[in-house]
Amino acid sequence: MDLFTQRRGGGDVRAPLAERMRPRTLDEYVGQSHLLGKGKLLDRALEAGELPSLILWGPPGTGKTTLARILAAAVKARFASLSAVTAGVKELRGEIASAEMFRASGERTVLFLDEIHRFNKSQQDALLPSVEQGVVTLIGATTENPSFEVNAALLSRCRVVRLESLGDDEIATVVDRALADPARGLGGDAIVIAADARARLVDQAGGDARRALSTLEVAARIARKDAEGKKCIDVNAIDEALQKKTLLYDKSGDEHYAVVSAFIKSMRGSDPDAAVYWMARMIEAGEDPLFVVRRMVIFAAEDIGVADPRALQVAVAAMEAVRFIGLPEGVLPMSEACIYLATAPKSNSALATWGKAKAAVEAHGALPVPPHLRNAPTPLMKSLGHGANYQYPHEHEGHFVVENYLPEAIAGERYYEPSASGYEKTIGERVAWWRAKRDDKKVDDG
Repeated sequence: MDLFTQRRGGGDVRAPLAERMRPRTLDEYVGQSHLLGKGKLLDRALEAGELPSLILWGPPGTGKTTLARILAAAVKARFASLSAVTAGVKELRGEIASAEMFRASGERTVLFLDEIHRFNKSQQDALLPSVEQGVVTLIGATTENPSFEVNAALLSRCRVVRLESLGDDEIATVVDRALADPARGLGGDAIVIAADARARLVDQAGGDARRALSTLEVAARIARKDAEGKKCIDVNAIDEALQKKTLLYDKSGDEHYAVVSAFIKSMRGSDPDAAVYWMARMIEAGEDPLFVVRRMVIFAAEDIGVADPRALQVAVAAMEAVRFIGLPEGVLPMSEACIYLATAPKSNSALATWGKAKAAVEAHGALPVPPHLRNAPTPLMKSLGHGANYQYPHEHEGHFVVENYLPEAIAGERYYEPSASGYEKTIGERVAWWRAKRDDKKVDDG
């Protein structure tokens, strides 16, 4: 038996290192100080000996399952666990029936439901009575935004707590403990890790403790022994264990929307470095490049607009280029467009103008078109006054004539307010001149 199959400290080390090193008490638990620190939400609950139903929402490897186990033990409750991936209503009802029996003898049950977002509405509804009546204290775990994935009735009966990715110092603590622990970790096996290899491991873990420990375990297996018989984990061993970093990005999940939001906000904030970074995150994680350029086309109209009308042309050209050449070369026109959009002058006047015009339509309904603006292709329509007294702007100086183009009920309302950004400043000067002429006409007409 080698160091990976022998029994140590009463435990079978054939279990994955991440499982063996799972914290057993709050003292061993690493991270989430915003929840467990003195006076924080869960600290206060545990001091009172009460545990509310919870939805633990956070990225993989942040300790959701572990925290659920520790919380149940802290309030001396029975712990029952189901995975929404494999369990259905039948299994759920079985656990609830068991909880009712234990409740009759005075023992509480914490029902941990992993990946709760995978339960459909009817399955989630089946939980409601037992949670509401206190038969079980529910702790659901999800990597997805519960606002979208957990129905409102169940959500209202739970406290949602957000778990954050572990920081580098916290990941380093997890790694060091595993290397030092002789009973559950690698501490009894003469393994050392080079400083640069430890730094690489911490950096590449991405805040995921499970990933860090899984990588460490593989690296320990493939590391070479030195002259003294010690296994030395170097950067090459870490890189080989990592192979290719798996980016946290679910194209239909919460992280998808978070990365897309960061991408758009970076362009809006005129930061080309951040914008291209978030775009690279999406592309490298396997996102459809046409999805990304569609967002850029929308952004060009929504956040740049007439401050730089060329922005829309650039975005559409990038979309066509991606369709024409595909990846990997398509990232070049995409990057060019992303840089252009991020550094272009910004204006959201198109969005604001549309919003005001839409509100007017909703408020006033289908107001009649003024007669002078109506088309008059037939004698009958002309006899009804259609097109009468219409003034053709090209027959006037400057190709402009004061005229009312809105329905009478809303004549004089203004929806477009030009910004002073980029080319829109020039447009604003023209609009101001036209509006002044219209205002002067109103004064003259009394």
